[in-house]
Amino acid sequence: MGYAIAQAAKEAGATVELVSGPVALESPYGVSRISVESAAQMHKAVMATARQADVFIAVAAVADWYVSNASKQKLKKNAQHQAPALEFSPNPDILADVAALPQPPYCVGFAAETEKLNTHAEQKRLRKGVPLLVGNLAQRAMNADDTELVLFNDAGHDTWPAKSKLQAARDLIQHIAQQL
Repeated sequence: MGYAIAQAAKEAGATVELVSGPVALESPYGVSRISVESAAQMHKAVMATARQADVFIAVAAVADWYVSNASKQKLKKNAQHQAPALEFSPNPDILADVAALPQPPYCVGFAAETEKLNTHAEQKRLRKGVPLLVGNLAQRAMNADDTELVLFNDAGHDTWPAKSKLQAARDLIQHIAQQL
């Protein structure tokens, strides 16, 4: 969906900086791409460019957690065949950090939920302090050509009918432009 939104924004005349983790997708024509491998790298790249942006769209979040005690070498089986203990730490919250800037761009977040979409998405929008949050059910959106989006804002929520991801992206860019 992020690549479709980047393409739709470029088609609408925007200058687009796409910060992306490893994917097998080509960047849309005319879109500048910053490739990163980790959440920390993504945070750094976004924060370096967000202050100059008019709009920031956080589409697909990196993992909420990372393994903080990752081994630098292979972990061997022990005699008891016990799995190693993993410790987790939170990744930076990129959307919340951009929204908290002194003069933030218009921030749009995404919430891919597996249950209770309306409740979880609205809570996320308020917690992160963004004017618009786009939600969908992950099990319907992942690896699918079509998507059904639900837009959450101060007025409530609006469910859009299923359509191709590119058409949904174009409609979303048009909606954002109307908000500005």
